[in-house]
Amino acid sequence: MSERILNVKVGEPLAASFTLASATLEALEQGKPATPYFGIGFSDVGQLFSVFTPKRWDLLAVLRELGPMTIAELARQVSRDYKNVHGDIEKLLEWHAVEKDEQGRIRAPYDEIVVDVHLPQRRAA
Repeated sequence: MSERILNVKVGEPLAASFTLASATLEALEQGKPATPYFGIGFSDVGQLFSVFTPKRWDLLAVLRELGPMTIAELARQVSRDYKNVHGDIEKLLEWHAVEKDEQGRIRAPYDEIVVDVHLPQRRAA
């Protein structure tokens, strides 16, 4: 099985995503294999930090270390209130950083999360 990487882009122009999608479609139309790409984008670092908070990074780390578990089990593992962990998991599900299986267990499906931050263009003086 190939490694699954979540690519998190911050401040990347939308055109770059269109270019990647176009190249993938072209390869598929030519019968060439396409490498799976999992990516999400944020307009700025503030938006990234509002989704990937330190406590949510902790949840991802526990899930990577211990494997799939229910939200209740996860809350016990991190010694946090169920309601707060549930809210954090809902946000991570929304951004596709975690997945929920048929039994309701949460898992971190990625082997790696790569964060790429593009600094804003310098304004003309």
